[in-house]
Amino acid sequence: MMFEKFRETWTKATEPVVLKLGNLDPSVLTWTSLIIAIIAFVLLAEAGFDETGGMMIIGGIVLIIIAGIFDALDGALARHQGTDGPYGDFLDHTIDRVVDVGLLVALGMNVAFVDDMGSGSLAALLTLMGSYMGTQAQSVGLGRIYGGFSRADRLVITMIGLLAAAIQAFTDTAGIASDSIHEYFNWIILGNSELNGITFAIAFSAWGGIYTFIIRFLKTRKGLLG
Repeated sequence: MMFEKFRETWTKATEPVVLKLGNLDPSVLTWTSLIIAIIAFVLLAEAGFDETGGMMIIGGIVLIIIAGIFDALDGALARHQGTDGPYGDFLDHTIDRVVDVGLLVALGMNVAFVDDMGSGSLAALLTLMGSYMGTQAQSVGLGRIYGGFSRADRLVITMIGLLAAAIQAFTDTAGIASDSIHEYFNWIILGNSELNGITFAIAFSAWGGIYTFIIRFLKTRKGLLG
């Protein structure tokens, strides 16, 4: 949760924007963020290992950042209007999960950087497990449990991986062959034969999901058993 500490700073920084949005329905921002994210997914899935592909990856990064800003503003706007409630929270978390899954599946579909398409789907599943454990604690009356890697953490690390992939595409720089690191390293990067910006992002989300699940499970267990 290393980036969650900036939430208060972000809230203060967005106050002028929220005031200018006035009476706009917050759900408009939520759905718009999803549409923007889907466009980003297409760019990232189709990006090749060339200069054009590098530009597509950069475009995907920019769009994901914009989608993230819209996603952050919807809740702030709802609170400002006094219209925040269970449905808004439900919709926001649902779109967050759709974006989390869509991003990783899209990365796994990029044949220029990834040779095991199932790795993106596996990473998406493991990421959902971590998120699930946070909300599962709520269902037993503990409130939402945080710990491990937050969504902000995952997105920032993913953006770093994508930036590295874009640089690779622009400079025609290949990744590191997994067998040159260790004979079992391809297992760590989920069956992919090369460590590059995108396979790094996928692997981080997968193993981070497992770590987050374990941390939140232990916190929930402690909260229930004392």
